[in-house]
Amino acid sequence: MKILVTGTAGFIGFHTARTLLGRGDEVVGVDCVNDYYSVELKETRLEMLNSDERFQFHRFDLSDRVKNAEFFQAQQFDGVIHLAAQAGVRYSLTNPHAYISSNIDGFLNILEGCRHSKVKHLVYASSSSVYGANTTMPFAVTDNVDHPVSLYAASKKANELMAHSYSHLYQMPTTGLRFFTVYGPWGRPDMALFLFTKAILADKPIDVFNEGKMQRDFTYIDDIVDGIIRVLDRPAEPNPQWSGDSPDPSTSKAPYRIFNIGNHRPVELLEMIQSLERCLGKKAKMNLLPMQPGDVPATFADIESIREVTGFAPKTSLDSGIEQFVKWYRDYYQV
Repeated sequence: MKILVTGTAGFIGFHTARTLLGRGDEVVGVDCVNDYYSVELKETRLEMLNSDERFQFHRFDLSDRVKNAEFFQAQQFDGVIHLAAQAGVRYSLTNPHAYISSNIDGFLNILEGCRHSKVKHLVYASSSSVYGANTTMPFAVTDNVDHPVSLYAASKKANELMAHSYSHLYQMPTTGLRFFTVYGPWGRPDMALFLFTKAILADKPIDVFNEGKMQRDFTYIDDIVDGIIRVLDRPAEPNPQWSGDSPDPSTSKAPYRIFNIGNHRPVELLEMIQSLERCLGKKAKMNLLPMQPGDVPATFADIESIREVTGFAPKTSLDSGIEQFVKWYRDYYQV
């Protein structure tokens, strides 16, 4: 197949594109390569992808309506995996406009491109952050998600609503994936595992919010990519049992689906730190701090629906995943 992957210079986009190329697909990548984090890391990822002749890369901002329309007119994709977005909960507290430009305007342009070129399936990144103030565990795709606690989360909830309207109006299959704390080699430098590893190796203290009592459903990158591709290969279909009297938020009479992708195992932050200490052979110096605005105390994914539809089952333990991340980190940064 010919697949568009947006955000190919990013963490999940890079791994997804590489896996698609590995199975024989043709991949077209798009990324604006902004400086939210290390441009050098993003360029290195792209160099690896560009070594495959079945990969072509286009550098532009998806919020550019004219450029996006011209791009879709010049291409014909079997599927689109939309992973490009302004990431980060804390960054949204100080740079809110970046989230509207990238996550709202950019997503609308993708929807329009898919509609006019009749893409067979749009798979897009949502986030576990949409669960917001919800405290029912585990988080299920049938839960109410009307109380986001950050603009980032609100932008991802908006994506799900926008996708449904296009699925309803144009019978365009769309599937949203709520990712739960993705980690692994080539990861994002603003994420906790990356920040902690860098600080511990430099004998600097790490900031541990909510005094380490946070819980996260850490999900290894290979498991995430496996889920993405399983979903891509199964375009969303209408749910014939859907009822407006008791509406299921995760399905529709339109070809629309929402899935969680997680490890289905919440882990305390202190447990993650202990695993990292074992891999590094060094103890962490910790600054125990209160909860940050926009954060939630725990995440825990109910993955039953994606398991039923695609057979998805995460395979990587936290210890194994951290070990593989540390191996990559030491090799890449020569430390």
